[in-house]
Amino acid sequence: MPPIVSVVGRSDSGKTTFLEKLIPALKARGLKLAVVKHDSHGFEMDRPGKDTWRLREAGADAVMISAPNQMALIRRGLEREATLDELAAMVEGHVDLVLTEGYKSGDKPKIEVSREVIMGGQLLCSREELLAVVADGPRPVEVPQFGLEDAAGVADLLVEYLRTKTT
Repeated sequence: MPPIVSVVGRSDSGKTTFLEKLIPALKARGLKLAVVKHDSHGFEMDRPGKDTWRLREAGADAVMISAPNQMALIRRGLEREATLDELAAMVEGHVDLVLTEGYKSGDKPKIEVSREVIMGGQLLCSREELLAVVADGPRPVEVPQFGLEDAAGVADLLVEYLRTKTT
């Protein structure tokens, strides 16, 4: 199963913005990536009137759509939320790393995005959970720390982390 690293932080801390910078930096280093966005409120990604929406509305428990260059799976009626390991297993053999946005209470290594204006410099995660901190200033924790714009530095850290996972 590919390694999983969660990018966590308070709402509006810049997690998505940082991932938008980190993904191209990791791709430039030759990595294949999957990203899992956690949404504790539920979501809809099918558009009303489209065929997949119509089939789901007709009662299908799972709808898949496939094209030459992409595919998607929509399942509903699940008894429980899929675990990160279950989600990573779905892309095993296709990616080198699974990044998540969210899952702050999960048991995977974390990169916390922290902004002074959001949390006053306090972190959500303990030292033991963290691979790194991405912040707008130093934080009182002994882990690698990077600025909000330093996606290249975090990408280098993750490449080294993956190297340790495969040896």
